[in-house]
Formats: sequence, C-alpha cells, structure tokens
Amino acid sequence: MAQWQQQPGDRLTPDRIRRWNSAGWILFGLLPPAVAVLDASPARRYWLLGLLVLIALCHLVVLTRPDNRVLRPRTYLAVLVLVLGATSYLLDGGAAFYAVSLPQFWLFTRAPRDAITLSGAAAALTVFASPLGQGWSPQFLTGNAVFTVVAYAAGVGLGLWVYRFVGQSNERQEQLIAELAVTQEELATVYQQQGAAEERERLAREIHDTLAQGFASIVVLAEAARAATVTDPVRCAEQLTSIEQTARENLAEARVLVGSAPESGVAPGSLATTLRRTLDRFVQDTGLTVTAELPDMNLDQRTRIALLRCTQESLANVRKHSGASTVGVVLTERAGGVELEITDDGCGFVVEESHGFGLDGMGRRLAELDGELAVTSSLGDGTRVLASLPTPSQD
Repeated sequence: MAQWQQQPGDRLTPDRIRRWNSAGWILFGLLPPAVAVLDASPARRYWLLGLLVLIALCHLVVLTRPDNRVLRPRTYLAVLVLVLGATSYLLDGGAAFYAVSLPQFWLFTRAPRDAITLSGAAAALTVFASPLGQGWSPQFLTGNAVFTVVAYAAGVGLGLWVYRFVGQSNERQEQLIAELAVTQEELATVYQQQGAAEERERLAREIHDTLAQGFASIVVLAEAARAATVTDPVRCAEQLTSIEQTARENLAEARVLVGSAPESGVAPGSLATTLRRTLDRFVQDTGLTVTAELPDMNLDQRTRIALLRCTQESLANVRKHSGASTVGVVLTERAGGVELEITDDGCGFVVEESHGFGLDGMGRRLAELDGELAVTSSLGDGTRVLASLPTPSQD
C-alpha cells in the first residue's frame, strides 16, 4: 500500500476553517431555530424565517466574496448581532444559536478587541431580548441567560488562547523563514566558495599536467641545447626543434585553459595514436628505451584525456626522478573498463612517503571518473603506475 502523504490542499488554512465552521453553523445554528419556529404564530414564523434567510445570504456573501465593498465582515457581524437578538426575542431564548455562532466573531475579525466587543453585544441582546418576548419577570437568571453568559466567557477565554497560540505560531514561522533565508544565503556562499576552490584545484591540476610539464621540458631541452651548441650542432638543432614544438603545444594548452579553443590534446578515437606521439617525443628528448602496447580503443573524451594526462605525468616523473633506462607502457581493455600501466626500471621510491602534487592530482582526476590509481614502488626496484577507469557506453 502506498504511503499517505499530505498534499498542499489538505492543509488547515483559514479559508478551510471558515468553510467547515459554516457547514456546522448552518446545520446546528440555522436549522434548529427554523424548525422550532414552525409551531409559532404566522407572524413570528415569517419574521424569524426571513431573518434566518437574510443572515444566511449575508454569510454566503462574506464567505465567498470577503473583499466586496458592500458587505464587509464587520458589517456582517453587526447584522448577526441583531439577528441573534431578534431570534432570542421571537423564540423566547436563543442561547444555543448564540453559542454556535460564537466562532464567527473570531473568524471574521482581525483583533481580539473587536471579537470580544461584538460577541459581548450579541450576548447582551440574547440575554435581554428573551425577557422582552416573555414579559418582564424579576426572575432574570433563566437558563437562557446563564447559558449565554457561560458561552460568552468560554468563547472569550478560548478565543484569546487560540489568538495567542496562532500569533506565536506565526512569529515562529516568520522566524523560521528568516533563519531559512539566512541559511540559504550561507549555503549559497559556501557552494560558491566550494565551486571556486574546486575550479582553482582543477586549473592547478591542468596547469601542472600541461603547462608546467611543458615548461620543465623546455628548460631541460634548452640546457641540453646550450651544452651541445659547439660539440654537437645536429643534436642542438633537434633539441631546438623540440623546444619549438613543446612551446607550441603549451600555447595550445593555454588557449584551452582560458576557453579560447576547444579542449584538445587528444583527438576523438585516437588515444593510441596520441600516446605513441607522446612517447616518441619522450624518446627524442631523453634517449630512453620505451616499449609500448597500445591497441586502438573507442573511448570517450574524458577517459582519453585522463589517461593521456596520467601518461604525461608519469613520463615527467621518470625524467626528473627515476634515473631509469627503460620505460614500458601497456594499454589494456578489460570487461567494463580500461587499464593503463606504466613501468620503469629506475631507482624507485617509498610510496608512503611521497606526497607530490602530480601523484595526488592523478588520483583525484581518476576518482572524478570513478577510476583508481595504484602506485607500486620500492627503493632500487623501479616504479609501476596503474590507472584504471570504467568505460561508459558510447552513443
């Protein structure tokens, strides 16, 4: 069975309270006097039925058209006071009709003073009109009078309590709304700050993986070219060409970062080709031996870029820190995923003691795509970097 949930239309609004009160007032307020007067004289019967029809029509107008300019709620209550007094006179008592009508004095007024004043006037007419119809008697404390006074006192007490309770509820609601607005502003600020921090982190990672690595290569190549200027002019020319190519690539990456060019670095469906080009440049710049197994795979753009950045960072670490002579790169397609393994025979390091930005950046980049980074190394035994990523279905 589906769980019941309160709908907006189920809320107990003031309009709904007035409608429910109107139904009870018609059933227990108007009908009993109309039935009771049927046995009275024709004159009294016609007068009372006419008054009941009049107040019923007035009630309908105020209930359905509260903003009309002819019959305001306060005017309607004044008419109700007179009708209650007339009913008490014509029926020789109208305490029950008065008691059922009491809630209207609180529902159709905005201030407790108005409700107390008008309901008090209605109580007075109900009490004093009854003896006029019966003839004056020294025995004034009749059941009609006592019941009316008790109903008035109870109505005032209950009305004041409800008014105070509603007022406190409204104040609490306004306070909660104000606190909610402040909280929303604070959350918006936090989200904005968080978004700015994440964007700064992303840009820092992109700069480290692209521009910083390129500039580091340019520095190394420039130093080597300067050293080979006299001794090996051919090698110097090759290194100058590499510097030019690296500078052009950095310029392209810079344009990507500032948004003036589409995301580049790897063409659609050509990760293997891009990795081979990257490895060829690495061999050209370092002279190291590289073995690669790079089958063609159809991968989405984000996966291709993440694997390219991991390769570039790993090769930069090999160049700067490992002292390796051989590097191996293997790209493997697994069930529901892809793995990129990069190994070297360098000096290795203690993984637990390494907190470089590059490794951390690779791990966060892969984590954003629900991937994992595993780094295995020990002193004197080289390093193994394994990047694993799920492969979403291609559209």
